[in-house]
Amino acid sequence: MQQIACGALQKMRTELSDTVKYFLPVGDEEVSMNELIGKPISLLFQGAINCTHCGRKTKKSFNQGFCYPCFKKLPQCDQCIVKPELCHFHEGSCRDESWGEQFCFKDHYVYLANSSGVKVGITRGTQVPTRWMDQGAVQALPIFKVSTRLQSGKVERLLGEHVADKTNWRKMLKNEVDDLTLSETRDMLLEKCKDGLKALEDEFGIQAIQRLPDAEQIEINYPVLNYPLKVSSFNFDKTPEVTGVLQGIKGQYLILDTGVINMRKFTAYQVAISA
Repeated sequence: MQQIACGALQKMRTELSDTVKYFLPVGDEEVSMNELIGKPISLLFQGAINCTHCGRKTKKSFNQGFCYPCFKKLPQCDQCIVKPELCHFHEGSCRDESWGEQFCFKDHYVYLANSSGVKVGITRGTQVPTRWMDQGAVQALPIFKVSTRLQSGKVERLLGEHVADKTNWRKMLKNEVDDLTLSETRDMLLEKCKDGLKALEDEFGIQAIQRLPDAEQIEINYPVLNYPLKVSSFNFDKTPEVTGVLQGIKGQYLILDTGVINMRKFTAYQVAISA
């Protein structure tokens, strides 16, 4: 095999097409991963991790690519990123108000996705449909457009009382997913949550929480030759070299005939890729 790129990993960039197109940033290069499907590849961890924000060398990656000091101080690593209903900007305690204004006070979408069964999630408007491809969703449907991240979190929590808010990544990778009509789930949730939704609309205003009754369901196809019958995952911290024939890509996972690896998990790891 010949080395084709070497450097710090970033999560794969995606393009929505008839079949999702994947591009893996490795240092200054960007590898077109679809072209490698069906071929032997090697990923060799070089033993170094450099924080994706400050560049300092770190023995352990926190929150997918950060050193510990950055993890503790940066707004994009705060607990409200994972749980947006805990946004504390209005309390004056945001880690970086300018960052919060730029990212949290933008239109967000509350959506239903089918990755391992129906789930509810949120994403910034600029991350549609990227967020769905990153999760390995085969179907997605936006159901609300809201004005802030806090509001999207409150709507998500409400709907999450009736449907999952996480993906079963093993089922997703095995493609154990039934086709769904997400509009039927949406209508069921609107009925079950009508009192809670009315309360949120009264609190924030109808214009702040807009329903999307005419949104169309999106179908997403992934470049996979063979799905694994059993899922075993690689970890660069335990297995520095990962080799195998690339069977496909789904979500942020490379599916090899020897196992799977979540590329997003190893953001900032220095890796050489050969094919």
